[in-house]
Amino acid sequence: MALQDGDQAPDFRLARDGGGTVSLADFKGRKLVLYAYPKDDTPGCTQEAIAFNGLRRDFAAADTDIVGISPDPVKKHDKFKSKHGLDFPLVADETQATLQAYGIWVEKSMYGRTYMGVERTTFLIDRDGRIARIWPKVKVAGHAEEVLAAAKAL
Repeated sequence: MALQDGDQAPDFRLARDGGGTVSLADFKGRKLVLYAYPKDDTPGCTQEAIAFNGLRRDFAAADTDIVGISPDPVKKHDKFKSKHGLDFPLVADETQATLQAYGIWVEKSMYGRTYMGVERTTFLIDRDGRIARIWPKVKVAGHAEEVLAAAKAL
């Protein structure tokens, strides 16, 4: 069953860039943008990360934190974050358990080949840990600005 607006966001505790872990509970009382992306350092994922990073002060002013999640390992996140000067956590879901809990580890196809991967999706989670809004199958251009507007309105 797919998650819907108003559902309790599935809990998680995942390894993050730079060491340590990040959990949903870390953001209790604050709003959270949890954006899932397929792979570090690919064109769309880089553009999306840079867009969120460029608005991080505006998100902070809206009492909203940002976390990126992908199945890439922490070492790859470290390189990606350093290369692009990202200033928010990237968490590694190498087992895909959290991605599955959020319903975004899906069958994809490219060039006639099917495989499992991340469906680029963003979740806006409210101060009580409930999903306020979901953006499925994200198109990167203008997306971070749209999420910011929703965070400010929440």
